[in-house]
Amino acid sequence: MMAGEYCFVTLRKMRFIALAALVSLPALANSNELESARDKQDRAVLAKLAGDSAAAAAKAPKDPVVQYKAAVANSYLAEVATELKDKGEAQRAAETGIKAAKEALTLKPDVAEYHRILGTLCGQVIPANVLLGAMKYGKCAQESINKAIELDGKSAISYVSRGIGNYYLPAQFGGGLDVAIKDFDKAIQLDPKNAEAYLWRGIARRKANQVAEARQDLQKALQLNPNRLWTKQQLDKTPAK
Repeated sequence: MMAGEYCFVTLRKMRFIALAALVSLPALANSNELESARDKQDRAVLAKLAGDSAAAAAKAPKDPVVQYKAAVANSYLAEVATELKDKGEAQRAAETGIKAAKEALTLKPDVAEYHRILGTLCGQVIPANVLLGAMKYGKCAQESINKAIELDGKSAISYVSRGIGNYYLPAQFGGGLDVAIKDFDKAIQLDPKNAEAYLWRGIARRKANQVAEARQDLQKALQLNPNRLWTKQQLDKTPAK
């Protein structure tokens, strides 16, 4: 491989890792509040929930569940900050969550979801500074999500994450739309009510010029989660014909 080709592949992988992380997380403690605030892009509420969970984690350093809850809350905050193009807040929230996720894994290293949330958070740091972020956190993002799938091959959200990565990775390097859509298909097979899987399959199908199918998926995603602003925005970008 030539030097130029290597740089291209590396940068595309960085982008794939970062964007693969920007996917919704499974419901947990305070899930109603977290998901409602995420759907409405309410950073104030998310910041409060993330702060409260971080304080609880500081008081319970030996409780992996409490640590995990802090990681999830901060990941939601990082997700919305990224959607609103506030890279600084996204990075701060993700780095706070990474510490909690690592603590949870130190206490319970064989829990697949702990690996997935760590991989998600590592990926959420990258958009703030793609090159430096990928160098520092890219390996963590990729390996942690792979480990999660290895430990739990029935996790729909993990397949959604992998599908997003394949969506951005060129076909000549193992990714591409066909591969991504298969991952989203698998996620839907595992969880037919997973709104995020339909959302991202719709985005992939739109890019593949399968516009009618894309609208069906986006409409299904909106039906499953009618409050998700991101889904509404994507549907608006998808022509009716």
